[in-house]
Amino acid sequence: MSDVSVLPGTLAVRNLLEDLLGREVTVSPGDPISAEEVATATVAIFTDTSQKVYGVLGMDLPLAANAGAALGLLPAGAAEDSIDEKQLFPNLAENVFELCNVLTSLLNREGGPHIKLYQVVYPGDPLPADARAHLMALGRRVDLAIEVNRYGKGKFSLSLAP
Repeated sequence: MSDVSVLPGTLAVRNLLEDLLGREVTVSPGDPISAEEVATATVAIFTDTSQKVYGVLGMDLPLAANAGAALGLLPAGAAEDSIDEKQLFPNLAENVFELCNVLTSLLNREGGPHIKLYQVVYPGDPLPADARAHLMALGRRVDLAIEVNRYGKGKFSLSLAP
């Protein structure tokens, strides 16, 4: 088995999100999530079969709220309220968990290690230091600006373990 992991491309991310959310999604190169934004970000930790951290995905609060609302077929106002209150409401968090679980498919490759969603850390919950370090690390990462049609946009940062 090859241990080489490949970062998903913008097209793969866009196609998966459009299929899942059932609406147009615009994906373009973006800025990484900043250290300040991590406090209100939703962070997904992915591991391989030996429970070793494989990758860490961060979605800033605007992206998590907008994608969560779109997935749940909720009005855009639900996302706006969540963003205004600087917290991810439980109904949106539940949808974002499902989104993170489906995003695992972008990390699994034939011949590669089996990757699974290990944990999702929501705004206000303590983020493990190693996950934070992975998310902030330079190197093998993709940083995107994602806009969900009729909802809004936000940041998506995926960093794979070295």
